[in-house]
Amino acid sequence: MSEVRPWEKGTVVAIDGPSGSGKSSTSRGVAVELGLRYLDTGAQYRAMTWWMLEHGVDLDDPAAIVEASRWPRLESGTDPKAPTISVDGRPVDAEIRTEAVTAAVSRVAGVQAVRDRLIESQREYIRTALAEGPGIVAEGRDIADVVWPAASAKIYLTADQAVRAARREAENGGSDVARTQADLARRDAEDARTTRPLDAAPGAVVVDGTYLSLAEVIATITAVAAQSVG
Repeated sequence: MSEVRPWEKGTVVAIDGPSGSGKSSTSRGVAVELGLRYLDTGAQYRAMTWWMLEHGVDLDDPAAIVEASRWPRLESGTDPKAPTISVDGRPVDAEIRTEAVTAAVSRVAGVQAVRDRLIESQREYIRTALAEGPGIVAEGRDIADVVWPAASAKIYLTADQAVRAARREAENGGSDVARTQADLARRDAEDARTTRPLDAAPGAVVVDGTYLSLAEVIATITAVAAQSVG
C-alpha cells in the first residue's frame, strides 16, 4: 500500500467520468491504496437493467420501468479487491456486462424514478461506509454533484474517445474499435439527458488519462485525494 497520510474518518472520494474512461479499474485501485471501500454505481444501473430484460419489461415504456423498478433487491459488495453485485441474492457480475445490458442500460438509467431509488441506495452505502470505517471511493456519472456533493475529493476522469474505445475493446478481447467508439458516443449522448458524462462537477479536479497508464492514473488521483483531505 502506498505511503499516504493517515485518513480521518469521513472520507468520500467521488470519481465521475464518461463511459470507458477507466473509472472502475481506477477507483478500485485508489480504494485499495487508501484503505477505503468501493462502490460501483454503474453496476447498480446495469443490474436493474438486467433484471428488467430477464422479466420482459418494455423498456420503451417509462411507466413500466418505474413500476418494475420497485421489485428487484440489489446488493453491492464494497470490497475493492473483490467487488460484487447481486439481484435478489443472485450474483450477476458477469450477466450485467453483456451487450444486451450495455445497449439497454441508458434507457433504464434515464428514468428519473429509477435514478431516485438508486441514488438513495448509493447514499446509504456511503453513510454505512462512513459510520463503519474510514470511508469509500464511489464512481459513476454524477457522484460529485448529485449523489454526494460533500465529497472530500472530487475527480473527473476522462480520456480521448478513440482511446476509450480502444481500451474497452482490449478489455473485451474484441477488435472492432470503430463500432465501440460509436457505441460510446451513443451512450455519452444518452447519458447526457440525465447526468453530466462530458462535464466535470463544480470543484472537481480533471484527470485526463489519455496518455497515462492505469498505475499512473491511480497514483495521480491518490495524490489529489490525499491533498484534498490533508
